[in-house]
Amino acid sequence: MLATMAVSVTVLASGSKGNCTLVSSSGTRLLVDAGLSCRELLRRLMLCGQDGGGIDAVLITHEHTDHVAGLRVLARRLKVPVYITAATYQEYQRGARDAAGHRVNLDRREVISAGCGFQVGDITVTPFTIPHDAVDPVGFTFRSDGIKVGICTDLGYMPASVRDHLRGCHVLMIESNHDLELLRGGPYPWSVKQRVMSRVGHLSNDALADFLTTDYDGGAEFLILAHLSEQNNHPEIARMTAERALGRQPSLLRNRLMLAAQHEPLAAVRL
Repeated sequence: MLATMAVSVTVLASGSKGNCTLVSSSGTRLLVDAGLSCRELLRRLMLCGQDGGGIDAVLITHEHTDHVAGLRVLARRLKVPVYITAATYQEYQRGARDAAGHRVNLDRREVISAGCGFQVGDITVTPFTIPHDAVDPVGFTFRSDGIKVGICTDLGYMPASVRDHLRGCHVLMIESNHDLELLRGGPYPWSVKQRVMSRVGHLSNDALADFLTTDYDGGAEFLILAHLSEQNNHPEIARMTAERALGRQPSLLRNRLMLAAQHEPLAAVRL
């Protein structure tokens, strides 16, 4: 029998202004991305009853600012390893500078590669390639105590390889970034709209619904909609679109469909 609350997922922030998620097992705690300032990230951990001093590692999906803004200060403060692909680290260094203007080095850097799993404590982590306009973006799956968690945001579409990695998840955090009509009629310049809608942009509500209808195995106890645009989406539109797609899958309890937010942590999901 699994230990009570052996695995938990806490989304501290999700959106274009900053992303960070805590994945915990019975013996290990990992942060996925560090897109908030170190101070704000630690504050949100405290709001969730967590201590930053207990973090074992930080994992980075890609180098965009909303995923790495607080990385340098956080890594130095917590003195933990940072798991990051070589290309992402090089690109991160191009833009990251310390207070004196010097290029940033992460002292405890662990190089990872898509498709090559690794172990942190009692959690097995598998990074996989996602289609996004970054140099080497990845999503992650986590396995511990018989539980599988998938985190997959910032992707323009759902290729077969990504769908395969997400099968069998007990918790699935996945992007539902924009409503196409709101995006088309919104304030963004057309060039930005084209980027968001492209195959290396962000997953729309409708694109997620298509995945949920045609390729989703329906097995997750918790489905977390993430990276919702504040400009080009609305939580209820995202929720309703996903619920319609899931309507023919009674095995998924609708009250376990959750929406991650930008400005406050989401209540922890525990298994």
